[in-house]
Amino acid sequence: MSYSFTYPNSNLSEEQKQFYEKNGYLLIKNNVSEKLLNTVCQRFIDICDGKADAANITTVMKDPSLKNKDVQGQYLINKLQDFLYDDVLWQYCSDSAVVNIVEGIIGSNITAVHSMFINKPPNADPGASLHPLHQDLHYFPFRPPNKIVASWTAVERVEEKNGCLFVVPGSHQGTLYNHEYPKGFKNSMYHGVQGFDHLPRVHVVMDKGDTVFFHPILLHGSGPNFTKGFRKAISCHYAANNCYFIDVHGTSQEYIATEIEGVAKRRGADINFEGIWKLKSRLVKGTPGNFQSLSHL
Repeated sequence: MSYSFTYPNSNLSEEQKQFYEKNGYLLIKNNVSEKLLNTVCQRFIDICDGKADAANITTVMKDPSLKNKDVQGQYLINKLQDFLYDDVLWQYCSDSAVVNIVEGIIGSNITAVHSMFINKPPNADPGASLHPLHQDLHYFPFRPPNKIVASWTAVERVEEKNGCLFVVPGSHQGTLYNHEYPKGFKNSMYHGVQGFDHLPRVHVVMDKGDTVFFHPILLHGSGPNFTKGFRKAISCHYAANNCYFIDVHGTSQEYIATEIEGVAKRRGADINFEGIWKLKSRLVKGTPGNFQSLSHL
């Protein structure tokens, strides 16, 4: 069998390779230790409560539907984004149990390019608590897509009633579709695709420590949290060090580039889309490559 979406090494079994090749995602049970997940979860809670320094985290996001309610801490904050230079949260992104699977998909020269700790608090507006069907490649100005992969780990049990991931198996063999804000959108930059509701979805139910790895063209999303508890997960996107950058001007990605550059400018950084991704990435292993060069700026 020829492989287009996995790397020819021994980190994945033949069965795992074939499943990823066909479906565009792979669920690894009990992948991340309880000790590590307890550590990163406590870090999240400490940041929410103002007990830990968030200086090395780009974004601490509040659920927009809860901002005017009398809640705080983890009952209000729904995401930490870009924490690759936070020493505690970085432990997840560099964890050998995660990186070994990543290496089996994109090879041994690996850069972490994007990171999120995602929390779905109770009592949020369902429209703010869901993430519409989308493809992660929409946000990335680098290629090829087969050299990019996401890890997404359940910090506590996730199931349909508290907003687990859902995926469209095999959709990674398609193309990048146009993304836009859904009608009545609640969350900034939560773009989605239209016209694919007829496609069969698989809800990825996961226990604490399970990790799903998936291709950046795979159509996926997550539902609202309808429970009185939380739904916490931690995620990192990885790319091969030699991925190349593309010019997104004139493409369907141009407006997301404009949005992200605008956010950076409001924060005092006059930097282009490519430079933003290079600045926030971090080498995991292997020979430094295109993400490690800022000479063009």
